[in-house]
Amino acid sequence: MPDRESKRRGLMLVLSSPSGAGKTTIARKLLASEPNLKMSVSLTTRPRRRGEAQGIDYHFVTASDFGEMVNRGELLEHAKVFGHYYGTPKEPVEEALAAGADMLFDIDWQGTQQLAASARGDLVSVFILPPSTSELERRLQARAQDSAEVVAARMAKAADEMSHWPEYDYIVVNYKIDDSVVQVRAILVAERLRRARQLGLVDFVKRLRQRQ
Repeated sequence: MPDRESKRRGLMLVLSSPSGAGKTTIARKLLASEPNLKMSVSLTTRPRRRGEAQGIDYHFVTASDFGEMVNRGELLEHAKVFGHYYGTPKEPVEEALAAGADMLFDIDWQGTQQLAASARGDLVSVFILPPSTSELERRLQARAQDSAEVVAARMAKAADEMSHWPEYDYIVVNYKIDDSVVQVRAILVAERLRRARQLGLVDFVKRLRQRQ
């Protein structure tokens, strides 16, 4: 098989959605079933929520430190969301891709646009849509992480976030989590097989032909 004979460059799998549509749950289930998929841990200046761990859920940093990293060009992408800054450290992602590992990103449309501008060949983007706005609101309320005011703000912003769906390679409507995980995993499997990502394929096929 080509995978055994040749190396493959890793890819960046981006999941985006309005808050509450299920992208974080899909990401966790995908990570549990895909050993070659690693989560890109973002930086953020927002306060840590209950149950979140430093370096696992996010790298929690001060606004000052975040600004210095931006100025030094150490972030692949960064954005301000609901009053807090989020960004992706460049070095660990580039090292993983070069080693053939795939990186999973849980970021918004602003960050996806920046990745598309700087690394389009490595990017596979998926937008997760809720089945309805009423279901989106129900999910936000059910997770009980935010106040009523924050839920209202997230719902108000959802329409704008969803307007960016045409910028993505794939669209998944999250009716059921398990079905959505299967769909996103199918996307990942197919994208791994793209000709351009199988770096040694030309030599592999040449050797096959010489053996005929």
